[in-house]
Amino acid sequence: MTSKTVSVVLSALLVASAGLSLPGAAHAAAPVPAPVVTGLPDFTDLIDKAGPAVVNIRTTERVRLGQGGPGEEEMQEFLRRFFGQPIPRRRAPQQGQEEEVERGVGSGFIISDDGYVLTNAHVVEGADEVTVTLTDRREFKAKVLGADRRSDVALLKVGATNLPYLRTGDSSKIRVGEWVIAIGSPFNLDNTVTAGIISAKSRDTGDFLPLIQSDVAVNPGNSGGPLINMRGEVIGINSQIATLSGAYNGISFAVPIDEVMRVADQLKKTGRVTRGRLGVQISEVTKDVAESLGLGKARGAEVSMVEPGGPAEKGGIKVGDIILRYNGQPIETTRDLPRLVGASKVGTKATVTVWRRGAQLDVPVTIVELEDEKAAANKPQSNKPAPGPAPNALGLHVSNLTPEQRRELRIEGGVLVDSSEGRAAMAGVRAGDLILQMNNVEIKDAAQFNALAGKLDPKKSVAVLVRRENITQYLVIKPAAAK
Repeated sequence: MTSKTVSVVLSALLVASAGLSLPGAAHAAAPVPAPVVTGLPDFTDLIDKAGPAVVNIRTTERVRLGQGGPGEEEMQEFLRRFFGQPIPRRRAPQQGQEEEVERGVGSGFIISDDGYVLTNAHVVEGADEVTVTLTDRREFKAKVLGADRRSDVALLKVGATNLPYLRTGDSSKIRVGEWVIAIGSPFNLDNTVTAGIISAKSRDTGDFLPLIQSDVAVNPGNSGGPLINMRGEVIGINSQIATLSGAYNGISFAVPIDEVMRVADQLKKTGRVTRGRLGVQISEVTKDVAESLGLGKARGAEVSMVEPGGPAEKGGIKVGDIILRYNGQPIETTRDLPRLVGASKVGTKATVTVWRRGAQLDVPVTIVELEDEKAAANKPQSNKPAPGPAPNALGLHVSNLTPEQRRELRIEGGVLVDSSEGRAAMAGVRAGDLILQMNNVEIKDAAQFNALAGKLDPKKSVAVLVRRENITQYLVIKPAAAK
């Protein structure tokens, strides 16, 4: 015991023996006791049981003489996603002949005794032939039943039965700090085991799934291998690393097994994955925007564009709405909405709760299938009159849109910014922008806008809904600094 510890203990004893009480002591929260760590985990039994179900995956493609293999850019992507290192090509065949070129190695794992295998989509992408090798050195040609690039999941099938397989866990119940292991083929070293802890949950690196972050060492060739908890359950597929060198730098990511199995079920049934689409573009709601619109804290997703003719427009969602809930589930950040919509079945009806002009409103929408969205950019040309002697209180000259412009832009009101200076320019408002709302009030014409601007409290921030080309967002114009 250190002298400092002894001093603290003696002081506590003196206070207690004197019958004294410290002010507020009765209401002070007790410190949370730290758990006692008695030793490091032993992975040996776990690995004995799980190891035989982890497989090595080799892929080949057929190329003609003069047709190069994967290009430099593609190889950099493989390394970033730690696909396998390329295997040197054999001597080129004669002109016009085909040659099978080994593209690389990855990992996978068996999920049923009748030969279903999971791996990453990028492991088998572009492959003409896939070979699965078990730990007992048996080899099987695998059929790719389907691959989904958005989640980076692929489902394979080999013609064998009574195979060892891994049980799947519940990735929604994982805890930061719990021990996990990875098994795979880094640098083509079969059944290499590494261990670490879960570093973070729901790490956002994509639109449709939050990844599991760990400090388990993974390298080129680990792609597609399992991330396993201490109960021997797969909780994720190792998919990505954060690196500047192409190899392990202490941060790796796995696709949560809950999402993996949802994708695998669809791939098994139809060979493809369908996701729901709402037909909006969204952006983050900042603290300033939330306060200006009366939301309180920053939350939800701001609708910056509504696809013409899409489900959101048909349902009544408008540019400038703040989406707060989807089918009753709260939208805390913009990352939440695409995942919830994507998980919805095509053709189902959903209720979207939005914040519009200071009040909540439930909007019914019918979800359609996600596809490549093409947004047409409509940038209005200024119908600019001679500017007045001075801009309005916000530093803006605005003018009315012509009826033709309104029809083309599919809007009923709004004004066109002819020039921007002072506070408005500092907030990011530019000439050519459209202003659709100001502090929850829809803008109908320039006279109304200037009248509202003249009544603003110069000590309070103003939220204006600005459309620029096909993107709409709130910009907050802050009061001028006192002189």
